[in-house]
Amino acid sequence: MKYAISLFSLLFIISCTTPSEKLTTSVIVPKVTTASTGQNEISLSKEWVTVAPEVSDQLLETLAQQVDDLDIEISKNNEGSGNLFLNLDKSLNAESYRLQVSDKQIEITGGSEAGVFYAWQSLRQLLYNHLWSGEDWVSIEITDQSKYAYRGYMLDISRHFFGVETIKSVIDQISLYKINHLHLHLSDDQGWRIEIKSWPELTAIGGSTEVGGGEGGFLTQEDYKEIQRYAQSHFITVVPEIDMPGHTNSALASYAELNCNDKTTELYTGIEVGFSTLCAEKEITYTFLSDVFTELAQLTEGPYIHIGGDESHVTSDEDYIKLVDYALEKVISLGKTPIGWDEIANANLDDRSISQYWASSENTSLAGSKKASVIISPAAHAYLDMQYDSLTPLGLHWAGYLPVKKSFDWDPEKLVENLDSQLIVGIEAPLWSETLESLEDIEYMTFPRLPGLAEIAWSTAEKRTWETYKVVLERHLQWLEKKGINTYKTLD
Repeated sequence: MKYAISLFSLLFIISCTTPSEKLTTSVIVPKVTTASTGQNEISLSKEWVTVAPEVSDQLLETLAQQVDDLDIEISKNNEGSGNLFLNLDKSLNAESYRLQVSDKQIEITGGSEAGVFYAWQSLRQLLYNHLWSGEDWVSIEITDQSKYAYRGYMLDISRHFFGVETIKSVIDQISLYKINHLHLHLSDDQGWRIEIKSWPELTAIGGSTEVGGGEGGFLTQEDYKEIQRYAQSHFITVVPEIDMPGHTNSALASYAELNCNDKTTELYTGIEVGFSTLCAEKEITYTFLSDVFTELAQLTEGPYIHIGGDESHVTSDEDYIKLVDYALEKVISLGKTPIGWDEIANANLDDRSISQYWASSENTSLAGSKKASVIISPAAHAYLDMQYDSLTPLGLHWAGYLPVKKSFDWDPEKLVENLDSQLIVGIEAPLWSETLESLEDIEYMTFPRLPGLAEIAWSTAEKRTWETYKVVLERHLQWLEKKGINTYKTLD
């Protein structure tokens, strides 16, 4: 097997500007657990011969593709000598790894293929630092493991629709920072974006428009499977969301029988929230939820289904609890773990479910008292659709402005009073799309804030300081721009 990617040499001297500050392994984001480096510059052959008898061809193909922009040639040799060794050691945690660079070889040992993949992301950043930022290539030894198991990024494809190729590009970009969950917001008032074969009008009607009145669109079930396959090749789990009982206008506009008055609503292309609700008194509502969650569970490879549950302002408390309780139990019966926004704590939540904190500390404390696990996504720190400042041309600011420092400078364990930190499974950075229409818009609001949120998800709080991180992020900003990613430029 041969991966002819383009040639690059680590052997000759690269003609580039000497960096103003040597960062060596501290350039890696998220920050690694332990690292040691040699003092003298070393060189490696321009051709990497891989010895990886335990590693799948699929992983090798993905790794090779990820260094395409560095002009590396990689070939595989199952027996004999090589200079790139990829090993598995099941005594390590699945996502943990060791990375060793010497003058003769690179050796990666992961607790699983995921660990090998995360080591590769660290190696990529070291190579960018050498080839694009001009630092010496030196011997290195790294050991690393993540703090949280759930390190998420959410993309809203309901307010504005984004298709398969855009989502794949997002996966490419977020994988560099060891993000391992992609939450897709698949339904909302403005659009239904996933094909449900038993309810075809959801996409035929509900998927036909978007914010501003554009043509909308939707993912076929084959599209969804393709996205999952691509995400899995980058060790990212897709988390699908069907928002309910509010945020359901696209469904209510598609089927009259889902409305309490048996009349379809008008399609909606604005950005207001809280005006729609499923009808708790009608049996067909529960048939609808059962059919939708059953099809989605059958399609979804990962362990989670997100049921939404937020901003259901016109649903009575009694109806809200009835509908959310049904959704929770249905998802559990399908062998999946339900996730919902923090309002679901007001239903009959227990330790089989996950509450996602976005707005209410009170709700999140309540979820914790019910022993539910928690994902931390505070709007004031982690909502990537919040404008950087008053001059930002995209985004909103209902949760305040979110400059880069504010998105980095917080601790998930200190936001919610009386929440057992052991219940926190991770953090997620949501990106809502009311004002976003293209991949370039997605990139602009995501970068450079996402690396800092990935840092919070991976490393421990005592390792993080803004002044140190800012220097590193300036280096990453240069790399992102070289990759052609549309980034926001101001870090202060």
